[in-house]
Amino acid sequence: MKLFNTQLTTDKFAGTVSLVCALQCLLMPSFFIATSGLVSLSIDNEFVHSIILLIAVPVSLFALFLGLKNHKNKLIFLIGLLGLIVLIAAFFFAKTFFGENEEILFTVLGSMMVIYAHYKNHETCKEIQCKSCHD
Repeated sequence: MKLFNTQLTTDKFAGTVSLVCALQCLLMPSFFIATSGLVSLSIDNEFVHSIILLIAVPVSLFALFLGLKNHKNKLIFLIGLLGLIVLIAAFFFAKTFFGENEEILFTVLGSMMVIYAHYKNHETCKEIQCKSCHD
């Protein structure tokens, strides 16, 4: 018996981390305004974003590879992988080549793609009641 259900757990965790990434990107400016900038001096937004990304990418890749192995649905895998690429590109390149608003747009878009892929993996797992996920 497995200690925990790897496929379902990693999909839920990776989807949650991607949601946190999107929310952090959308709500951090409001937080700075609400705190009148006093707290913002001690919080480095890019550092927080990089930590979330460092957690999201490996966990998401692991969950997406498990989903591909267990369910054989390449489209779900490709959507998730493309979402991760968009997230990484947004972090490294969007602000440099476009601007802060576009960085937020690309981050939210990438996060939503990753969340959707994990959601579809989770739903597929429940739908077909695959033994590799539920043993």
